[in-house]
Amino acid sequence: MGVRGALLWRRLLLALLPALCLGQDLFFLSGGGLGLGTPAPDPRRRPVLLSERQVLEARDLSLSLLQGQGLGPLSLSLPPDLPELEPECRELLLDFADSSAELTGCLVRSARPVRLCQNCFQLFQQVAGKMDNISRAVGNISETHNCAKSLLMSDRMQIVVILSEFFNTTWKDANCANCLTDNSEELSNSTIKFLDLFNQTLTCFEHNLQGDLTNFSQQRNYTEVCKNCQKIYKTLSTYYSEMQKKNEHENNAEPGTHLCIDVEDAMNITRKLWSRTFNCSVLCRDTVPVIAVSVFILFLPVVFYLSSFLHSEQKKRKLILPKRLKSSTSFVSIQENSN
Repeated sequence: MGVRGALLWRRLLLALLPALCLGQDLFFLSGGGLGLGTPAPDPRRRPVLLSERQVLEARDLSLSLLQGQGLGPLSLSLPPDLPELEPECRELLLDFADSSAELTGCLVRSARPVRLCQNCFQLFQQVAGKMDNISRAVGNISETHNCAKSLLMSDRMQIVVILSEFFNTTWKDANCANCLTDNSEELSNSTIKFLDLFNQTLTCFEHNLQGDLTNFSQQRNYTEVCKNCQKIYKTLSTYYSEMQKKNEHENNAEPGTHLCIDVEDAMNITRKLWSRTFNCSVLCRDTVPVIAVSVFILFLPVVFYLSSFLHSEQKKRKLILPKRLKSSTSFVSIQENSN
């Protein structure tokens, strides 16, 4: 059966399907016409009725065609340029779809509080690996059949490319590389240490708030929190500053360059609790030296003008002669004139 004949047979089955589903009588007219439960227009022509077995076969064939199973001869006769994927390419596409679904779910579940980098880095590496497999894949049937071309460049939308770019942009904006090792296979030691200090700080907050949990209607006194958690909070804050400096030094970045979103969000939460909720403050060890230097600078103008004033007064005193010296000088001059 040629392609044309297969297509005609397919159209015929599609035309017969409604009547087959309704159980109506079908027969072919000898002249080639088709009637559905109606007599032949020409009484001289004798209709040829279909047997029950033929009706069932036609019905099964039509249903399989509508369900996408296709016809054996028809499938083999389809043009070769239809966008049908080879089994290898379809397997790559399904693998990428499954990995993308897992990563998307992880990103959404870890959105608040932010735990993107520490919870989803393995899934992100998995999706990146699937995308690399698609980019480098070549079908086994023909060397010219490239799965990358079929999956990434065969249409205007390029869904796989858009989805991959979305994951890469999200990962880059979150600066997750700053929380991972160089090979991005696990969390870095600095990140693990920071998260440990963060958990210790929150534990300290919770432990020192247990005595006030029943007084929700009254203003709480967070003195115990500020007193007992000051040390661990300051340790966390200092270590966070060290991580920032290290990040700027290693990446040759400008001051204020972001760390990974997990670390930044954890530090922001801790600072809000400490300063706004608990209204605590950390005394700076350099307060006394700063006050002393400030007072000294403020008194510098006073010292300057006072020293200038005293110096000028001493000069004036040197120019004024004593009275006794004046009288002796005048007496000597009188004697000289008399002689």
